Amino acid sequence: MNEEDPRNPYVDERTKQISVVRKEILSLPPEEALDRILEAPEPRTLVRSFPTEDLYYLLNDIGPEDALPLLKLASDEQWEFILDLEIWEKDRVELQSVTRWLNLLMAADSPRAVRWFIEKKREMLELFLFRNIELKVREWDQDPSEMGEEVFTLDDNFYIRVLDTPLDPETDYEKIEEKNTFIKRLMDKLADFDHVTYQHLLLESSGVIPAEAEEEAYRFRNIRLAEKGFLPFEEAVGVYQSLAKEEIFKTGKKFMAKEAEGDQTLPVPVIFTDMLEGDNLFTSALKQIGSMMVLQQLQSEFAGLCNQTVVADQKSIKSKAGLKPVVRKVSGYLHLGLEELTSDKGKQKLRRSVELIQDYPLNQIFRIGYGLALSLKWRVEAWRKQSWFESQKLPLSFWGEDWLGVLGGLLLKKPLFFDNYRSGHLYREFAGKQDIDETAAVLEEIVAFDHLLSLMAVNIARRPDRFLTHKSVILTLWVRNVMELSDGLDEIALKDFRLFLDKLFEPKEAIRPKQPCMIRTSMKTDFLKWLSEKSGMDRVELSTRLGKALENLFFEIEEEYGSISKKDVDPRFIRHFLVSG
Repeated sequence: MNEEDPRNPYVDERTKQISVVRKEILSLPPEEALDRILEAPEPRTLVRSFPTEDLYYLLNDIGPEDALPLLKLASDEQWEFILDLEIWEKDRVELQSVTRWLNLLMAADSPRAVRWFIEKKREMLELFLFRNIELKVREWDQDPSEMGEEVFTLDDNFYIRVLDTPLDPETDYEKIEEKNTFIKRLMDKLADFDHVTYQHLLLESSGVIPAEAEEEAYRFRNIRLAEKGFLPFEEAVGVYQSLAKEEIFKTGKKFMAKEAEGDQTLPVPVIFTDMLEGDNLFTSALKQIGSMMVLQQLQSEFAGLCNQTVVADQKSIKSKAGLKPVVRKVSGYLHLGLEELTSDKGKQKLRRSVELIQDYPLNQIFRIGYGLALSLKWRVEAWRKQSWFESQKLPLSFWGEDWLGVLGGLLLKKPLFFDNYRSGHLYREFAGKQDIDETAAVLEEIVAFDHLLSLMAVNIARRPDRFLTHKSVILTLWVRNVMELSDGLDEIALKDFRLFLDKLFEPKEAIRPKQPCMIRTSMKTDFLKWLSEKSGMDRVELSTRLGKALENLFFEIEEEYGSISKKDVDPRFIRHFLVSG
């Protein structure tokens, strides 16, 4: 049996061993990873076995200038992938990046790099020369001094002047010098490789039509990257298109190859799945996959979905640290999608999730999960257009800090969950059905409160020149009713507010002197009765729709004002009521 036959057990075992070594290397700190590769028995084989994405992030974590030994060992395909990601700014070639990376490849392996430029990247090289040099051909009877200043030649025939760049000579002196030095070095190496080819390149570069050359290069680049999930932006954003869960079953099941004899270890990127954290439905389902080939296909599909999300978010990610939030986001919405698709409980839910990720495309499951967040966004936008607070031209801050946070997250172009720093972030991606349900419950309270205010016919036009919230509006109206003051949003006199606090709170109990005073039950009842009379809503409906919000409001009042003495009340620090000084 031929040693290279993939069915050869020796070849299969060796491939598995290399796969294990790669995973270990990717888990190491960058400096240790570099040493581990260079100390390997066959470092070239090891480096070229890395999937392109894994090697790319490893190189950037080490630092490209420090990773020249890895660049030297990398394959042409790996080089091309790096350039595809690094030298483009949307649909335009970024010249400074081209200079940097061609320079790095030359530093890593000059003879091979020159040959590769000429044989595999000739069109890109010609475009680079067109935008960076001016070519002058000396006639046989022309004096070299006529070629102008700041020119150089390698054959006294073709004279080259490096074109000026938009960089500032004072602040970007080093970058300009680096470019000039590199171009001269590149000319030397091209001429040494093949002088005739060098001359042809110079002549051809002077006749390049840049728009056409760039468009053609961009087209081929997109074809190469599309295989790894890096779709053009206009296609990549389709990952955020909502998909109803019923639709996924109409599209048919995806093809999933099953190995016939033994497991095969394919060069699929593992850096994405290695970053998965927690035990949501997607990560737990992956752990249940017994077939290595099926697992590798899912790993590859997950990597492609992450890459598509990177493009859709228009982010430039060059390190594992930058990739981690993307992995967390994609994993979270896959979990949400699986939750929406499975009505089972416990172990049956997990078994069903395992079936779903094998039967249906991950990007469709993602879209179902993301659609739950989008549905909340659409609901907010539809409600806001016909809401009472919008008709009154009130700012979003009218809804107070917490409710403003929820509304603000949903009104973003890509909706986010208002976490309020519970996990260290003000906003984060929705990570599960609990986040959706929590946000939906708050939104229901906001809509109900807005409806209540619309029924109460509050005259905001007569509001005082003070910052208003839904709490201060409704509580001020109630206090004025309790104290038999005129109707409206005029500020409450301080003496009347102090008298109101006497009515509001129970006397301080001797057994709990350090605890805030509690609001009298009769006052809560009175508040609910007043709301019902003012709005025309039934008390039961009020309790059902706003019971939790009103209880939280009373709790805030107890915490804020239940521990202070009446004589210490200062209008400057009162935020729940409109009180004059």
